[in-house]
Amino acid sequence: MANVVILGAGVMGTAFSFPLADNGHQIRLVGTHLDGDIIEEIHESGRHPRLGSTVAASVTPYTYDRLGEVIVGADMVVLGVNSLGVDWAALMLGDVLSSVPAQIPVVLLTKGLVGDERGLHILPYALRAGLPAAQRSRISLAAIGGPSIAGELAERRDTCVVVTGEDEALLPHLANLLRTPYYHVWPNADFAGVEVCVAMKNIYALAVGLVGGFLERDGQGGNGAVMHNLAAGIFAQGLWEMAYLVEKMGGKRRSVFTLPGAGDLYVTSMGGRNSRMGRLLGLGMTYSQAKRERMPDDTIEGAQLAQAIGPAVERMVDAGELEGDALPLMRTMIDIVCHDAPAEIPWDAFFAQ
Repeated sequence: MANVVILGAGVMGTAFSFPLADNGHQIRLVGTHLDGDIIEEIHESGRHPRLGSTVAASVTPYTYDRLGEVIVGADMVVLGVNSLGVDWAALMLGDVLSSVPAQIPVVLLTKGLVGDERGLHILPYALRAGLPAAQRSRISLAAIGGPSIAGELAERRDTCVVVTGEDEALLPHLANLLRTPYYHVWPNADFAGVEVCVAMKNIYALAVGLVGGFLERDGQGGNGAVMHNLAAGIFAQGLWEMAYLVEKMGGKRRSVFTLPGAGDLYVTSMGGRNSRMGRLLGLGMTYSQAKRERMPDDTIEGAQLAQAIGPAVERMVDAGELEGDALPLMRTMIDIVCHDAPAEIPWDAFFAQ
């Protein structure tokens, strides 16, 4: 049995507690400063209000101000905040890591990349950079990647993921802690490749989502034809570009064409906030208008990532560090999100590299 602290009581952080609980582990679910209502509801009824599921008896909810006492005795920390919460999480963890054993695994469910004047970086390294210098070597970074809808995981539907990290020897142990008859976990030592895939899938799922708006705008064909061909072309170009970027960032193409890339892009394209925003853009709304008028309170992961890395990508293209011709769809989505460009697919630029 392991003692696991999950920081972040959103739907994915909480869903992750289900396989852990089913394996006999003790889970301390710590809400962020934004999760107060969720923690209160779980404390009172045992039910997560957004996930719609009752957590196991081995899951104990806590407010974030108790992290210091909760983390004592932990064998693993799981980070379930969104990408905008990573700096906050680093601040919180930096104050308490001295209470845990050195090299404690910190497993990120959070997806994203960071762009700055030095280039693009995977999110786990951004977490480490946000810690006090004395604490950075005390953690062993790991992450989960692959197609995983929180509601399905909480219902114990079959789910296939990989666990990756900087310590290859640790990965089989982490996989064994997590694996259940329904939660299928494989070790994958391609830390950079997995993290690039699970982040970039959000931008490309936003692109696939455009097709819903195009279809609604143009209507079905006279024979009832829809636009699956168009969506498949965008999907394929997304994987093509993902492979280019993975290799540029030191990863392996195999991750693109397995669970972290193709698998995660498929499930993310099937619905959710990226798809809803994509539909609005495909209908002809600008991003700023759609966000302001239709989805003001929603986190759009693909748009969030475009804003986070867009300036760095353009600087890298200008500097010759990235080939612009290799990333036409990503650059189009950055223009749509960051500059309110119209949603037009650059077909003639596809599959050029």
